[in-house]
Amino acid sequence: MSCSFLRWRLSSTTPRKLRDSMSCSIFLKLDFQLRLHAFSGLRCLSSFQSSGKFDLTDLTRPHTWYPLARRKKRNIFLHVGPTNSGKTHNALKSLESSSSGVYCGPLRLLAWEVAQRLNKANVPCNLITGQEREAIDGARHSSVTVEMADVTSEYQCAVVDEIQMVGCRTRGFSFTRALLGISADELHLCGDPAAVPLVQRIIEVTGDVIKVQYYERLSPLTPLKFPLGSFSNIRNGDCIVTFSRREIYKLKKKVESGGKHLCSVVYGSLPPETRTKQAKMFNDESSEFDILVASDAIGMGLNLNISRIIFSTLKKFDGTYTRELTVPEIKQIAGRAGRYGSKFSSGEVTCIDAEDLPLLHSSLKSSSPLLERAGLFPTFDLLSLYSRLHSRMGFHGILEQFLEKAKLSPDYFIADCEEMLKVAAVVDELPLGLYDKYLFCISPVDMNDDIAAQGLTQFAGHYAKKGVVRLRELFTPGTLKVPTSHNALKELESVHKVLDLYVWLSFRMEDSFPDRDVASSQKAICSLLIEEFLERLGWQRQAKGNYQHNSLLLQQRIQSSMLHKYFPQIKVESTQGSVEG
Repeated sequence: MSCSFLRWRLSSTTPRKLRDSMSCSIFLKLDFQLRLHAFSGLRCLSSFQSSGKFDLTDLTRPHTWYPLARRKKRNIFLHVGPTNSGKTHNALKSLESSSSGVYCGPLRLLAWEVAQRLNKANVPCNLITGQEREAIDGARHSSVTVEMADVTSEYQCAVVDEIQMVGCRTRGFSFTRALLGISADELHLCGDPAAVPLVQRIIEVTGDVIKVQYYERLSPLTPLKFPLGSFSNIRNGDCIVTFSRREIYKLKKKVESGGKHLCSVVYGSLPPETRTKQAKMFNDESSEFDILVASDAIGMGLNLNISRIIFSTLKKFDGTYTRELTVPEIKQIAGRAGRYGSKFSSGEVTCIDAEDLPLLHSSLKSSSPLLERAGLFPTFDLLSLYSRLHSRMGFHGILEQFLEKAKLSPDYFIADCEEMLKVAAVVDELPLGLYDKYLFCISPVDMNDDIAAQGLTQFAGHYAKKGVVRLRELFTPGTLKVPTSHNALKELESVHKVLDLYVWLSFRMEDSFPDRDVASSQKAICSLLIEEFLERLGWQRQAKGNYQHNSLLLQQRIQSSMLHKYFPQIKVESTQGSVEG
């Protein structure tokens, strides 16, 4: 890979930690079950064609794909209300008191948080995400990202958080799968009231019993009648929200140039560990980072002590065009102010520009539009059977044609698989089996990121050619550096994505991607270097306090995290000059 940050050499004698056998067995069980459950569901496909064959593209009865869940008459509790209303807290209390259970969240950060909560409450809980496996002795509970939900095990209690994401165009099908497929005596669904009618319609055909519980916000949220005005009106606990990486750093610079505040930053392409660290710095009363500048990534997954949300704009580019924020988006973000139990017992929300206030106020008074349809996506087994009828087609053609012909009921839509099709076009050029191509297509890669896309292409190419992908064969010699510009920071964030992809693949093709421990360690070093850049960016501009940056400090941080075990040869270079603004 050509990126300047992929220049370190791994020693051929780098030690590799022994695999945690419990963790691996959990994943292997999951992987086997996720493939098997769909195949068993083929017996229950919706209809036969006149020829007596299954119509593989008939997806009108997806509830029949999950025979284990259909054997139960599940008690479903739908907890709905605004942000900061205690709905998830109450659902988790039921999970804590159950004999066995699972939490399914939309983000790794939420899965981490719930796993920590249950283990702290003396309820042993495993953590299972696409990139992590932490097995706890004796655990009968697991906290997982929703894509990792196990629909072939039985539980006393299950919680699916942010259930309104069944309507998400890219990930909605994973929430639909959890809703229909988790076999639990009690299934607790938490989310926006807009999801209630759709969930009720979907559940009608399952024979389950559903009860809806509505919640009110626990602390007041006041929409201000006046804009921020001058940046001199910024005060401790404020969070400025904008929707591009460039604007985040532009606003950070503007706030800090006043000489009174330092800003933490949170946005989607930051590594999860870095987002958590930035949030902790902002929440820490002893820290001088008293302002947060963030994207809509704060909408879920982080506990933040925010006094006031300030929208810099109510428009965002969604990958296709620039549009106004929706009512649910505005309410989700604004609701982060005044978290119950924090030092700010009430919240406020306003905008930088007065012209945005009418939309803000009207949105906060409005109900979110009702969800009309839930996402759906064919299982690998359906695609595999379909491919036998079209043996001369590549995976791209099979997927594209299947989705074009898919038959759905009015309550469902086919998930947007634009990213999958981009990957399929790449892997179709390689001598890979159908399941290998499928794995690369569902992997967490951002094909709009040139470095991440190059990483996937090289991983797939080496795997096709050699069967084994070693990191040392993909990185050129060199030295890691703390980034000294925003372009360099963006590159390092992309490197983190590539390493994250390697870890994801290693849990699915362990023998072929054997350097998981090293990749995980490199990911952690990337996070440390990014954190160092963010801290230095603020402190150099402020020139306050007793903060002193030097390369020794960073070396100590790397060694204290035990990463030096894997990187004894690394010497982190530190540029003492200024950081570009």
